[in-house]
Parts: sequence; structure tokens; C-alpha cells
Amino acid sequence: MGSEDEDKKVEAEKAKVEEDVEPKEEEEEEEEENDKEGGEEEAAKKKKKKKKKKKKKKSASASNGGAAKGIPSKKPHGRLLGENSFTDSYIALGQTDPPSIPVCNLFTEGSFPIGEIQEHPLESNAFRTTSAELRARERMQENLYDKIRHASEVHRQVRKYAQSIAKPGIKLTDLCEQIEETNRKLVREDGLTRGIGFPTGCSLNHVAAHYTPNPGDDTVLQYDDVMKIDFGTQIDGRIIDSAWTVAFNPRYDPLLQAVKDATNAGIKAIGIDVRLCDVGEAIQEVMESYEVELDGQVYPVKCIRNLNGHSIGPYQIHAGKSVPIVKGGDETKMEEDEIYAIETFGTTGRGYIVEDLECSHYMKNFHAPHVPLRLPRSKKLLAHINRTFGTLAFCRRWLERPDGGSTAVNGNDGKAQQEKYMGALKNLCDVGIVQAYPPLVDVKGCYTAQYEHTCILRPTCKEIVSRGDDY
Repeated sequence: MGSEDEDKKVEAEKAKVEEDVEPKEEEEEEEEENDKEGGEEEAAKKKKKKKKKKKKKKSASASNGGAAKGIPSKKPHGRLLGENSFTDSYIALGQTDPPSIPVCNLFTEGSFPIGEIQEHPLESNAFRTTSAELRARERMQENLYDKIRHASEVHRQVRKYAQSIAKPGIKLTDLCEQIEETNRKLVREDGLTRGIGFPTGCSLNHVAAHYTPNPGDDTVLQYDDVMKIDFGTQIDGRIIDSAWTVAFNPRYDPLLQAVKDATNAGIKAIGIDVRLCDVGEAIQEVMESYEVELDGQVYPVKCIRNLNGHSIGPYQIHAGKSVPIVKGGDETKMEEDEIYAIETFGTTGRGYIVEDLECSHYMKNFHAPHVPLRLPRSKKLLAHINRTFGTLAFCRRWLERPDGGSTAVNGNDGKAQQEKYMGALKNLCDVGIVQAYPPLVDVKGCYTAQYEHTCILRPTCKEIVSRGDDY
């Protein structure tokens, strides 16, 4: 009898404890609120409130479309990128690694990161920083600025991924295809509305620009190579053009530093009413103050004098104005609301490039003449170019993709894949509708480097929209 009573008492105690004890998670949150005086009804109400709050939080993060935020930890393989630069820095924004979530899902409209802000040079521009009228004019352009900042953030995240995979041993074709595929995902490619600005350049050593692998090119990146990665992103035709140099051997550091500093000097010099020739002079002064020692011989770093920065227009990568990188050029002045790609090229060679090697880059002329075409293949290829690329640059690799360069426009069933098109492409070039852009090379055996940023000359300041913590 005694033991039975004892058992009943234990059972009653257990029941009482089970009634009073909350689940562990709730207990931690409501420890201070649920005291004895509150009673069971009050506790139940508070429980419901907590659950509602949790649901709200959960749905907010889900609607944002991002992944769980993490702490960046991976360093780039290349040299002279920012000390605090991590190749997976985008995970702090809720991006996946490797990146796959469209950038528009990580930010609300109007909240894309603002680039680096600098004041315009010249005393005549001093009033711009405080002018209420100019600030009002900027507010009218916010929609345009937001598109450009959106494209810039895509570029930053794509290039961070590129910095994680650009290492000795990778095939250049694989490198370019991975960069371009990531670009398409993050910008949420939609034909001419959103997509890639131009083919990914990965020019090596004495090749300064306009090289991307053609189909069948098995070139592999080596430890002693100096590679310029130059790619673009566009939204509604607003192109972000930015480039940096990848090197693994520390002996090239002075060359990279010279070009990086020269680009920053050019950015500092630009502004409303600044003469283009003055920008070139500022660039050359910095660039040619450096020298680099290779294999016991000292080489002065020279500007490649026939390569320039350029203005950018809607769907027009070269919009008419050229920004020289040596003194003594055009005295034309920069104007309000213009967009410029400020790029500089340094070399250990002669400082002058020529067109050479097999061509990979092509672009329909912005002011292409109307020419009657006789060849059916030429007509078919031109229709494909108009539909898929418009006046944006393209390459042969894209023509041979199953989607012909754009899944959004052509689908992915293989019908848009171009075959036996070289004769038609040559015909379009010969009649002036399409322009070929062969690789630009300095003397063989030398090394060239490039850095580039896109800048807006806003009424109150200049904004370096493509600036990141990497360069």
C-alpha cells in the first residue's frame, strides 16, 4: 500500500512538472516574463505572440530570396588585391557560394550600394557640393543611377567569384565560361534588357586586350602569366566596364602597382569641365615613375600610348570621347552626366600596340549602314546578331552555344546555334555592318597590365560605381 501511494505521488509530481515546463526554446525567450503570478492563460497568450513574431521573421528572410548570411574567409589567388578583400565577401549579403542568387533578390529597388564618391576638381566646380538645384537634378536621375549601381554590384560579385577560380592550371575557356555563366545568373539575363556587356577578356602577357578563347583554344593559365580580366555587365543598355590584372609571381608587383596607381590618378583627375588631355598627363606622370626588374634587367613601365579610356552610352561601349593615357591629346572637355570607363595600360615593352592573332571579338557598328545582302547565310546571321546582341559586343564562343548567346531570347534547344558562319561573318565585316576587334599586342616577350573603373560625372560629385574592396 505504501509503495502504491508513493508511485501515485511521483506520477502527480511528473504531471505537474510537465504542465509548468515550456519547450526549451520558448523557456529561454520567456524566462523573465512567465512568472507564477502570470498564470497559465497569460503564458499561453505570450506563447502565441512569440510564435507569430518568429513566423514574421522567417517570412521576411524568405521573401528577400537570400541564403543565410555568413562570414567571408577565402582570400584571392592573385596579387595586389585589397588587404581586406575576400573572394566570398558576397555571403555577408546573403549570397550563396558559389554565387547563384540574382542580385536583385538581395537588395530592394533603390538600395543598391553607392560607389566611391569624390568631388569634382577645379575651383569652378566648388559650388556643386552644396547646390540645392544640382541635388534636385540628381534626384530626377535616381532611377538611372540605381540601374548603374545594380549592374555594378553584379560586376563586383561576379569578379569576386572570378578571383576565387583564377589560378594556375585552369583552362582559359573554362575560366571565361564560368565567369559568363555566373554573370548571366546574377544579372538574371533577359536578352537586351539585362545581360553581359561584352565577352570576357583574359589577355595574357604581351597581349594587352581583346583576347578571349575561340572554340578549340586549350590555353592554360600558368604561374608566370600576367592576365588582364576585363568583362562587362549591362542593365537596360547601361554598361559597367571594369578590369583588373591577375598575377601570381611577386616579381610583377611593381608593374601591377604602377597601372593601379595610374588608373586611380586618372580617376582623381576627371571631372566636369576637365580637359581630356589633362587626364592623360596625370596618368602618364604616375605610370612612368615606376620600373620593374625581370631576370636581372630593369624595365621602365611605359603607358601604351595608343590605348585609351572612353565614354560609354546606352548600348554603346565606345560612345565617342577617348580619354588618353599620355599627355598631349584632345582638349575636349568632359561634361555633366557623362559616363566614362577610365582604364590605363602599362607595359615593359615598346608602349605601342598593333592588331594581331586570331580575332574573337566582334560588334555591330552603332551607326551601321543599310546594305543589301546577297548571301542568305549573311542575312540569317545578321538577324541573329540583331535579335541577340544588338550593338553589344559578342564572340565566336557565344555563336556556337546551343542558345546562340542568350537562352532568354533563343531558348536552349540548339536551334539558335550558328554553324558554318565564318564566311557570313566575314561578309558582314567587309560591308561595314559588323566590326572585328582582333587582339591588341605589344612586342612578344614583354608584359602588360590593366586596371579600369566606370565613373559617372554626377552634377554634385563623381561616383566611381564599380569600385570595390578588391581594387
